[in-house]
Amino acid sequence: MKNLWAPWRVEFLESIPDECIFCENPKRGDDEKYLILIRGKYSFVMLNKYPYNSGHLMVSPYRHVLKLEELNQGESLEMLRLLQTCSTLLEKAYEPAGFNLGANIGSTAGAGFEHLHIHIVPRWNGDSNFMPVLAETKVLPEHLDYTYRKLKRAMKKDKQSR
Repeated sequence: MKNLWAPWRVEFLESIPDECIFCENPKRGDDEKYLILIRGKYSFVMLNKYPYNSGHLMVSPYRHVLKLEELNQGESLEMLRLLQTCSTLLEKAYEPAGFNLGANIGSTAGAGFEHLHIHIVPRWNGDSNFMPVLAETKVLPEHLDYTYRKLKRAMKKDKQSR
């Protein structure tokens, strides 16, 4: 058997806080610092601090929910609408070739967080290349602060065009 190593992930694994970021970060009030991009009534959108690609977002309910079937109707509907909003926003800001959507359910699937959240990751042809495998490096062309500001500008521009 051959092993592929992803050493950049250790920074994430060693930095997992004891508290639930999906419960606590929205309460802190500094959306830009905690990468909260959109707030809804029942759920919110947050940039992934350790993204797989630029524009990697997560949609989560405010309420600490472990499984899809625990979502109430308002949470379910709003989360789906926020995923649609994210898709539109990312298409305008980044022009990706496609998206990966994935729900993290349970602590093993959720990188240590048992709080349900859904990822939306923009994808481009050739975005997975030799760098992670051969050079132990993940290439992200922009800083998270830039991603946050870029998506906020795209949201503002979209609102003005309506």
